[in-house]
Amino acid sequence: MLAQQLFNALSLGGVYALFALGFTLVFGVLGVINLSHGAVFMVGAYAALIAATRLHWPLWADLGCAFAVAGATGLAIDVAVLRPLRARGAPHLVPMIATIGLAIALNNLAQGWFGAANQRFPNELLPQQTLHVAGLDVTAIELGIIGLSLLLMALLLVALRSTQLGRALRAIAESPKAAALLGIDVEGLFMLTSFVAAGLGGVAGVLIGLYSDALFPLMGQPMLHKGIAVIILGGMGDIRGAMLAGMFLGFAEVLSVAYIGSTMRDAVAFGLLFGVLLLRPRGLFGRTHERKV
Repeated sequence: MLAQQLFNALSLGGVYALFALGFTLVFGVLGVINLSHGAVFMVGAYAALIAATRLHWPLWADLGCAFAVAGATGLAIDVAVLRPLRARGAPHLVPMIATIGLAIALNNLAQGWFGAANQRFPNELLPQQTLHVAGLDVTAIELGIIGLSLLLMALLLVALRSTQLGRALRAIAESPKAAALLGIDVEGLFMLTSFVAAGLGGVAGVLIGLYSDALFPLMGQPMLHKGIAVIILGGMGDIRGAMLAGMFLGFAEVLSVAYIGSTMRDAVAFGLLFGVLLLRPRGLFGRTHERKV
């Protein structure tokens, strides 16, 4: 049934968009493609798993734990790695290579700590019954994923568009040097951006763990690939584009599985992305001018 598949795609697309928001936020403000974002996504998921299984926290507290731990991890990466590289004026490829190394280290640490086997959240975190609404089979997990994803995306978009903090971040995205001359605490906002972006990635890790009912140390790798595709399709550094492109990818994957087959899932989704980029090489909301430094 097409309506059921579209509903399923909405929940998956929401997770992709939420993950990509943190990814594109770092690129838009810091000008860095942080390739450890997938590993931070995994760290947040496992932090919530520990809170749920060992501390027996409710789901809302598990999500808060994932945001805080993943955010702290992202902040530590910025302070220990990205900030020294910024101070030295390192070329753009250097932070990418450094964050690849960090991702490998985090993945290996998680595998040594938790093992390579799949783990799952306790069933009692969310009601397991299925509701029948307007001919659709709707679960509490799917409703929660859709609602939380849309809420966090809306809050971030409003904050960037309508607050003094958001205006400061947009000024930094245009020109960090000019923003500093205007009295904006550029380094402080770089750190805040790293924390919030990583926190959103951690929440996305919990949601994908609930959606797929599986957590494993390398769960961030396929999400990283999709996150890169999403920010390119949406327009590098554009929040609106990341939201729409994440939804696009989710819908493409779910519909391809439903009507073509699971073996063609990634081929169809990324083939469609490639086709869109042929028509719009700069992405959905890509800008024609380069970032000022």
